[in-house]
Amino acid sequence: MRTPSGVFYYPVPGNKRIRMYVRERDGVVEFRLYNPDYPEIWERHGWLDMDLVQRGAQLFRKERSKDVDPTRLYDLTVAKALLEEERRRAAGRS
Repeated sequence: MRTPSGVFYYPVPGNKRIRMYVRERDGVVEFRLYNPDYPEIWERHGWLDMDLVQRGAQLFRKERSKDVDPTRLYDLTVAKALLEEERRRAAGRS
């Protein structure tokens, strides 16, 4: 899916309000979470690659909750598929 903000998928099944935007920069897939209930996430957090996501998740589990895995929102396989689809769509317009 796409909005003016970019390509995204829904990381939480059944919740169409939360979106995970994806892009590729210098060959690296990056993610940015949008949740209208917590706009500060979008405002404070920029684009994150999987390495940053993994390190942030370690801190989260250490400082807040060992039972929650925030990396479940970040799906590299889905992101790559969406970006490939977007490349094909763009190539078809050329």
